[in-house]
Amino acid sequence: MKIAVLMDDIGSINPIKDSSLAMMLEASRRGHSIYTFNSEDLFAQQGEAFAFAARTMVFDDDRHWFEKDAFVAMALTDFAVILMRKDPPFDMNYIYATYFLQLAQEQGVLVVNNPQALRDANEKLFVLNFPQCMPKTLVSANGRQIEDFINQQKTAVVKPLDGMGGNDIFKFAAGDEQLDLVLQRLTNGGKTAIMVQEFLPQIAQGDKRILLIDGKPIDYALARIPKRGSFKGNLAAGATGIGQPLSPRDYWLCQQIAPTLRAKGLLFVGLDVIGDYITEINVTSPTCLRELDAQFGMNIAGMLFDRIENNQALLD
Repeated sequence: MKIAVLMDDIGSINPIKDSSLAMMLEASRRGHSIYTFNSEDLFAQQGEAFAFAARTMVFDDDRHWFEKDAFVAMALTDFAVILMRKDPPFDMNYIYATYFLQLAQEQGVLVVNNPQALRDANEKLFVLNFPQCMPKTLVSANGRQIEDFINQQKTAVVKPLDGMGGNDIFKFAAGDEQLDLVLQRLTNGGKTAIMVQEFLPQIAQGDKRILLIDGKPIDYALARIPKRGSFKGNLAAGATGIGQPLSPRDYWLCQQIAPTLRAKGLLFVGLDVIGDYITEINVTSPTCLRELDAQFGMNIAGMLFDRIENNQALLD
């Protein structure tokens, strides 16, 4: 098959940890040809979507992990599968890209994940559909309302709705003098909603990343343990990833959301779980494949491609 990957510049990734590279390596092992492009390479003409795409060869070598041919204009329908692996921010350019991908999907291309679902399932807000699975949460732009919520919870975490990697995430206790200043910036003076969640002290045991393929969880999670003095369970913020088996509660959480994931065509998803609760549902570009593969001798990209190839065969 011809497989396209919409992603940030492959030359800028960390090849040791990058999940998109793991997927491309698996596709290459299976004999598929790989093409890469970014959102700015997309264009449409007369109702058909195209991209300036480059044939890309990948290698499991942290010093020489890719070679690329020249970019050429290709119809998105030339591809059997397109992996949407563009990292956040989830901005208007990201949304525009999903419209191009949806055109291709409507013409028979398998897009992972479903472009419509990417627009619908904001990674912070999607969990609101599963109140039984989430911690106490407020989403608001109102500073007074947010302050009241923090006072009720005693300690809470605030974060923007479009961030990633631990950026602009803060923990506040009731009465913190810095709260007003930070809220003024994050809410754009009360114009932009943010998320506020009760602080879960179980973060000390890690922010678990649970991966699901077509609603079925991988049996091991990566618990991202915050570095000393931090509450952020993000690898990009210095956390350490330690693999561990899923708990009965983890499986229960997955069961709660699995039917919705399948219905929306969200084939590859990452849950963020602290203690007993889902804090985020990552649908744009879930990571942690390589860490789990290394610790447990798995091939998660292989499991994903088993499902992709099966779904693509059904489309044919």
